[in-house]
Amino acid sequence: MVKVQGELVTIDITAGIVKHKKIVVVAFMIIAVISAIAQFFVSVNYNMVDYLPDEAQSTIAIEIMEEEFTASVPDTRVMINDVSVQEALIYKAKLADINGVSDVIWLDDVIDLKIPLEMADQEIVESYYRGNKALFSLSIRNGEEVEATDAIYELIGEDDAMAGEALDTATSQKMAGTEAFYAAVLLVPIIIIILVLSTTSWIEPVFFLTAIGVSVLINLGTNIFIGEVSFVTQSVAPILQLAVSLDYAIFLLHCFSDYRKKTNNPEEAMQLAMKKTFPAIAASAATTFFGFTALTLMQFEIGSDLGVNLVKGIVLSFISVMVFLPALTLLFFKWMDKTQHKSFVPSFKGIGEYVVKIRFSSLILVFLVLIPSFLAQGNTTFTYGLGEQPETTRAGSDYKVIEEVFGQSTPIVLLVPKGELVREEQLVQELNELNHVTSIISYVNTVGTVIPPEYLDESVMKEFFSENYSRIIIYTDLDKEGDAPFALLEKIQELAASYYGDEALSLGESVALYDIKNTVLKDNTVVNMVTILAITVVLLVTFKSISIPIVLLLTIQSAVWINLSVPYFTDTSLVFVGYLIISTVQLAATVDYAILLTENYKEHRKVMSVLQAVKRTLDEKIFSISISASILSSVGFILWITSSNPIVSAIGLLLGRGALLAFVLVVCFLPAMLLTFDKWINKTTYKANFYEGK
Repeated sequence: MVKVQGELVTIDITAGIVKHKKIVVVAFMIIAVISAIAQFFVSVNYNMVDYLPDEAQSTIAIEIMEEEFTASVPDTRVMINDVSVQEALIYKAKLADINGVSDVIWLDDVIDLKIPLEMADQEIVESYYRGNKALFSLSIRNGEEVEATDAIYELIGEDDAMAGEALDTATSQKMAGTEAFYAAVLLVPIIIIILVLSTTSWIEPVFFLTAIGVSVLINLGTNIFIGEVSFVTQSVAPILQLAVSLDYAIFLLHCFSDYRKKTNNPEEAMQLAMKKTFPAIAASAATTFFGFTALTLMQFEIGSDLGVNLVKGIVLSFISVMVFLPALTLLFFKWMDKTQHKSFVPSFKGIGEYVVKIRFSSLILVFLVLIPSFLAQGNTTFTYGLGEQPETTRAGSDYKVIEEVFGQSTPIVLLVPKGELVREEQLVQELNELNHVTSIISYVNTVGTVIPPEYLDESVMKEFFSENYSRIIIYTDLDKEGDAPFALLEKIQELAASYYGDEALSLGESVALYDIKNTVLKDNTVVNMVTILAITVVLLVTFKSISIPIVLLLTIQSAVWINLSVPYFTDTSLVFVGYLIISTVQLAATVDYAILLTENYKEHRKVMSVLQAVKRTLDEKIFSISISASILSSVGFILWITSSNPIVSAIGLLLGRGALLAFVLVVCFLPAMLLTFDKWINKTTYKANFYEGK
């Protein structure tokens, strides 16, 4: 009785959509237009530090720094060529006057310029002034990076150089809109070509793209209720939503076309197609939904931000395909009839025979690379920030120019309790003795402990002291991240803690990246476990089997491990945020290929032998799987090609390569697994009813 009632409810809903198709289409279009406008009022956050947990040490330190001091941590370096000391001081004043620049540090803040430079500590001097080239350290206020760096470029012209975190942020902001446009210009024609190949109507791909495009616009517009999204979400979520959910629309319209051959009534055909495809589309959406939900559990909230948007996007795509697309299709189905064309797809009959022949080779090859890939993907060299800007950009080339002259320089700021100058002096002396510390700016070594602070001018005082804290700026000659920089940071933190305990706080880009590393390493374990567990539950419910989820997950997880091991074997560094996100996204987005093939195999296995079932399944489904994989792979590679943001580019490359690897393993390795473990699958699947004849 329950089943009958459920079917009646489904029929009522489909009948209501069919009956009120014009209202449905108009309503969705109005919402899409409103959402398209609303998306321009959603701000984009390019600061990765903002996504650290509230309890992270650097987050706490930044809040205190903003409350207590007017200047922030130096985050930009500017090099001026061919200047004397006096000319450099003039440039310093001009840089300080630029809106958005809160502080400028140069040689005069470290040593007394009344003393001849030859008599000063040459290591300190050459950190700021070398060969008539002056290097300034600037602090640029958060949110004003674009305006400030543009003004700096206007001041220094083409001959001088600028590099740093603020410039990277400004570059990403300016390029985001342009790169999104380039990605769309490249991607849409490719997807249309792929879809034209997969259909027999010139207009059908337009229906697919309209249905998913509307859901993408609504997803972008509804972010206004969130208020702000990360730059990763803005770049990746829309294009990934399109690629992952396009299958839903293809499946529905293909089924509609099949039913139209059986009935002359388009509305009846659509109702039957909606009822028929609902369970399959719902199962496909569920695996992706729960996979993306795991991202929302990340403590590093860039992953959570992306996860929320992808989950919202999958729900909206599902609703759009099951409600909007049927109504749209029924309004314009005559266009589909008028724009029919011959199938461009060759017959895939016989491909199953070939795959069956190489099944032992497929099994041996995958199992041979599986363990090395698993070990390699966990030993890849990771970066935890944006990484370096490409040398083809001015930001990237300027960085190299500054590094060649002055080497690397990373500032670390210590905030220690105010009022104990003797203790502070002892700490600074010990810090100065550390390897790779090039200079320190603090009250005790710049002004000295002899002069009481209350005798100094207020403008000098505020550089070193706030109401509660004393500020110490430490410059190192190491990069902002890596084993050596993080080891030095740990020593600095340990020294500060030995004098002040938990009251000593550190901040700066290197500190933030260290906190990001510690946060995402914990996230990696949690997110991967939750993703696998969630998808396992969906597969258990879908197939009512113990063995099938294991076979499917082993197939897709193998593709993930092989994909993520490539950077190790090619000796390239991998952005960890990309690694963490893709290990979830690839599994969630490509497990549908395995589900589609296995469902078809199960149906055929009820009426034919295992060899026949595998061959028939491959002949019938390899094209559908190749369409999905080619779209997802195209999306990934285009993100990789068009994005100058290292994180987005890394996600794109991993996604493109991962989709291709998943396709190969689903087509070659999964059938071999089904053939090998057929008897075990039969015994561990509820009401499998496999054919027992030869």
